[in-house]
Amino acid sequence: MPEISRPYVAAVSAYRLLIAATAVTGISIECAHFPPARVFTYFTILTNAAIALTFAPAAYRTWTRRRPVPPLVYGAVLLCIVITGLVYHLVLANDASDFSESEALGARTGALAVSNQLLHTVTPLTVTLDWLLFTTPGRFRWRHACQWLLLPLAYCAFALLRGPFQPPAPPSRYPYPFLDVDAHGYPATLLTALLLALAFTALALLLILLDHHRPHLPRNRISPTARSPLK
Repeated sequence: MPEISRPYVAAVSAYRLLIAATAVTGISIECAHFPPARVFTYFTILTNAAIALTFAPAAYRTWTRRRPVPPLVYGAVLLCIVITGLVYHLVLANDASDFSESEALGARTGALAVSNQLLHTVTPLTVTLDWLLFTTPGRFRWRHACQWLLLPLAYCAFALLRGPFQPPAPPSRYPYPFLDVDAHGYPATLLTALLLALAFTALALLLILLDHHRPHLPRNRISPTARSPLK
């Protein structure tokens, strides 16, 4: 089969570098307005940082025709950024949600409004498109679901354990309203966390199922130079 053209390789490399730059830009704006120690307590920020640390090397790997990012790593950041986008749009920015923060989010203007969209909308969409268009189908394994879920579960434990040691003053001691023990108590908060864990498990399994059944596009794999041009 013919070798993939260099312009195509350059375009995919640039796209992945742009994803990393988008995540870095959003995080930088947040850190310019709020203390970094507070900023990096949010799942959104940690996930976008992981995106930057994954997609910058992925851009280099693509350009040099090296092996792609391992599916365990790629799938983990994909799941976490999809969770970020879904929780933001369906829960935090949704007026009908019991945990809506739409009023506070609507008060964010200027650069903060831009960072909101970069971190919660642009990176989830661009990473999802990268997965669908530029990766080989069927690389995810069912066992990966349990491994990927360790990240959101570890974050949930971190947020709940950290909260009691924070001063009881605004902003809330807990980064997200659905994890706010002060507002809801431990039984309700733990129940919510359990329901979210089940939803995230279903999402992880759905991503793996889709990965196994999505079409193999003609150019959705850029092979290493050490192997045949296209696989």
